[in-house]
Amino acid sequence: MKQLNIVLVEPQIPQNTGNIARTCAATGARLHLVEPMGFRVDDKKLKRAGLDYWYLLDITYYTSLDDFFEKNKGGNFYFFTTKGKNLYSDVSYKDNAFLFFGREDAGLPEELLKENPNSCVRLPMREEARSLNLSNTVAVGVYEVLRQWNFPKLQWEGKLTRYNWDD
Repeated sequence: MKQLNIVLVEPQIPQNTGNIARTCAATGARLHLVEPMGFRVDDKKLKRAGLDYWYLLDITYYTSLDDFFEKNKGGNFYFFTTKGKNLYSDVSYKDNAFLFFGREDAGLPEELLKENPNSCVRLPMREEARSLNLSNTVAVGVYEVLRQWNFPKLQWEGKLTRYNWDD
């Protein structure tokens, strides 16, 4: 089965990280958190946003980007940034994809972007808008990758609680 990884570099807002953790738990994506973070992992706001899905989450912590890259060699890296030249939907995401997202207030380090211009992707938006909310951007990226991969191991059909669809 293909593996999707979400990398948050120095996240600052616990509610965003909690929402992203919930998206990862619901889709089977692994979550990677790169320090320093603007909150403690036991933050109530973080846990509340992730609700009761924490037991479904595969999460790893790193002390820095260098620590992350040292421990994750050989991955396919995609850097989500407002500075990217490639549309997120035009990229063909490979197995062992790592989608990177930067700080809410600063984005990803420009040195990282400069070193990887062909792997920098963006979501289209109005020129006057600075950026989209981090957790929304992650959700768009996650579901684009999973759509391309035909939603592996995800439930395709919901069920009504009081009725049958065929009645």
